[in-house]
Formats: sequence, structure tokens, C-alpha cells
Amino acid sequence: MGPLIPEILSDQWNNIIAIITGMAFGYVLESSGFSSSRKLVGVFYGYDFAVLRVFFTAAITASIGLLFMDYFGWIDMSALDGLPARVWPIVVGGLIMGLGFVTGGFCPGTCITAIGIGKLDGYVFFGGIILGVFVFSEMFPLFENFYNSSNLGDVTVPEYFNINPYWFTVGVSIIAIVAFYAVMLIQKRIKSVEY
Repeated sequence: MGPLIPEILSDQWNNIIAIITGMAFGYVLESSGFSSSRKLVGVFYGYDFAVLRVFFTAAITASIGLLFMDYFGWIDMSALDGLPARVWPIVVGGLIMGLGFVTGGFCPGTCITAIGIGKLDGYVFFGGIILGVFVFSEMFPLFENFYNSSNLGDVTVPEYFNINPYWFTVGVSIIAIVAFYAVMLIQKRIKSVEY
């Protein structure tokens, strides 16, 4: 976490704020039911779309917030650091994480939330994460070339396709609204079949 207000807050206060923010985030995850693997995998099985709504809302809110702060000069978007866009490694990594998500019922953050309330499956999933990190690091020389392949550099989607970031965010927001409406119809249909 970077400095929130570097001219006013010291690094120590930023760390304290980061801890409080993390605890608040965990509380919100637990209150939303995201420590339940059944709720989390519901999006894959078509009976609960809370995960889709929450993560889409978070992405849109963060995008609009960043663009708003950039517009008023409160942050410098060019100073934000992103990971290099390595296309095929990202696709393969996403498939592996998705498989782990649907199989184990957690993502890395939600398994920590499950551990926080003492759920055994959260501990097991976290053990799998640690094992996966170990295996990845030990086997890295075997697929290092693939890991570094198809590198587009530190580029965003709007930059790559030469789209105005404001219009891109509007487009993604429209997609989110359509997705929210579609999943609402799906959930209504599922509930009508159940009863």
C-alpha cells in the first residue's frame, strides 16, 4: 500500500491504516458470506451471482474513482505501476486459478477470511496455496521461457486498443449493468423452478 497522504501521514501511520483497512475488508467479506465456499462457487454453478456482482462493482468503482482523481489532478495515473501484460501466461494462470477456485471453493483472499472464523476448509485451501507456491518456485526454471513470453509490457487495455480510458470505463459499466440484469433474470428463473 502506498502512502495515502505522504505530506501528512508517516509510513508508520500508513501501515496502521493498512492494517485497519485490511481488517475492515475481512469483516465485509465475512458479513457478505464470502467465507462460505458454497456461496463463492455459486457463480460457476449458476445459483448465486453475488461474487460476480461484488467484483464487477469493485472494478467499476475503482476505475471511476481513479479516473475522477486523475481528472482533478489528485493522483498521477502515469505513476501507477502495473504488472507486465504477458498474455499467454496470464491466460494459463487464470485457468489454473479458476480451476482451483471452482474445485476448492475459495480464492486466496476469501480463504483467509474462512481461516479467520476457524473454517477447516479454509486451512486446507491455504495449505494448497502454500504447496502451489513451493511447487511453482521449484519448477520455475522449467517454464521460465513460457512465463516471460508474449510480454506486451506495462500496458492497460485502453492503451493497447487506443481507446479513451473514460469511454472504456463507460463501456465496462454498461457491460456490468447488462450482466447484473441478466443474472437477476437467471436467479429469478432458478427460484421459480425450485418452488
